[in-house]
Amino acid sequence: MSRGYVYLTGAGPGDPKLLTIKAVETLRAADVVVYDRLVNQETLKEVKPEAELIYCGKLPKNHTLRQEQINTVLSEKALEGKVVTRLKGGDPFVYGRGGEEAVYLASLNIPFEVIPGISSGIAVPAYAGIPVTHRAFGGTLAMVTGHLPNERETEQWSALALGIDTLVFYMGMNQLETISFRLIEGGKSADTPAAAVEWGTTSRQRTVTASLKSLPFEVNKAKLSNPAIIIVGEVVRLRDNINWFTGEAGSVSALSAFVNDEV
Repeated sequence: MSRGYVYLTGAGPGDPKLLTIKAVETLRAADVVVYDRLVNQETLKEVKPEAELIYCGKLPKNHTLRQEQINTVLSEKALEGKVVTRLKGGDPFVYGRGGEEAVYLASLNIPFEVIPGISSGIAVPAYAGIPVTHRAFGGTLAMVTGHLPNERETEQWSALALGIDTLVFYMGMNQLETISFRLIEGGKSADTPAAAVEWGTTSRQRTVTASLKSLPFEVNKAKLSNPAIIIVGEVVRLRDNINWFTGEAGSVSALSAFVNDEV
């Protein structure tokens, strides 16, 4: 049985113009494209007409295909001698399970290549006017999954709260109240500026800013939901100065109103 080739390709954060040249090349070369929910449909216009498209989108607690099934699809198509492009939102190795897929393909000796993409944890804050690093606001940055493990919870939250200047949470909207509470409990000031950005880099982008303590309330009031990126840190204050993205559908700022609240 011949072996094809698999590209683990990052599709970027949403705006199809942020797709890399190499990512476009993998789409044009593909016999099969296995793509996620957050992939902009415009990017699929680069695929040749005869290519097979397989949707494996995931909603919270509602997966079209489970990860094991996705792995099987990738291997089966590649073992048929086909070029497979596994298209993922953002970067395949940043909370995209690309690492798991790479390990699986390697175990079967199926050749593959990783095509990095622009991570939503960097691009989405940027489109909201929030640089994730800035010399005036500290030198440490952490990207964190909203699905934090239960083991060593107290130590992990304290390390995040006290040891990191800027925190960027992926997949955290359903856990926002817990994130806020545990960071404050771990020693982060309740007045720390925070933001949530929904559908970042697209025409559907909306942003809410507030204090860490108030962010869950403000997000709920604005009815923001997944997909969204959460940012916690002093860099959020810079949004007032460098909010450059004119395509944003709407924003809510409660930061100034709540910044002096006590816990």
